[in-house]
Amino acid sequence: MSIQLITFDLDDTLWDVTPVMQDAEAALRNWLAMHAPRLGAVPVEHLWAIRADLLQAEPSLQHRLSELRRRILFNALADAGYAHDEAQTLAEAGFQVFLAARHQVELFAEVHPTLEALANRFMLGVITNGNADVRRLGLADYFQFALCAEELGVGKPDPKPFQEALKRAGIAAEHAVHIGDHPSDDIAGAQAAGLRAIWFNPQGKPWESATTPDAEIRSLAELPALLHSWG
Repeated sequence: MSIQLITFDLDDTLWDVTPVMQDAEAALRNWLAMHAPRLGAVPVEHLWAIRADLLQAEPSLQHRLSELRRRILFNALADAGYAHDEAQTLAEAGFQVFLAARHQVELFAEVHPTLEALANRFMLGVITNGNADVRRLGLADYFQFALCAEELGVGKPDPKPFQEALKRAGIAAEHAVHIGDHPSDDIAGAQAAGLRAIWFNPQGKPWESATTPDAEIRSLAELPALLHSWG
């Protein structure tokens, strides 16, 4: 069947997310040190304990990363002695600092030329479990839609995000392919929803999952030729 829709993961597919998150965490820590001195140097174990308690009380937060981070910040600030309203204001301001830094990504060199080439032939979409926004990254013009777990209330590998993408595109699963780096979230999740799945594997890692991707690429620049070979 011919491909009409291509959906992309974002983190570790269009950019390397590890340095981005490290810088964002550092920006947040520096901001908190200046604006919330009572918080002090909070042990990371304390933040993880807050996170665990929040997820236990409300498991759906695992798919709502922005809200989860806001609540972790609020609880840490409240534990440090800030009054409710002040803790809420500081938590939101701190989160916005983090979010701005989280969007300071360095796209892989082949992202723009590849998306430009594909957008002329296919419908493109985004399916992400993260909280990156293609509008803030200057990529929105390439995509017809962007679906994130935060808004859907469920994330990959659940079939619902993929089913929603097919619904938005108005096509059947056999006409769609998903590209991502995660064997479970991206590959198994897409295939379970009936889509073909391409594993983005720039580091040449061995495949260790039970399911097999429909194709593997080391660079996004390989996509146009691969899709052409599929007809």
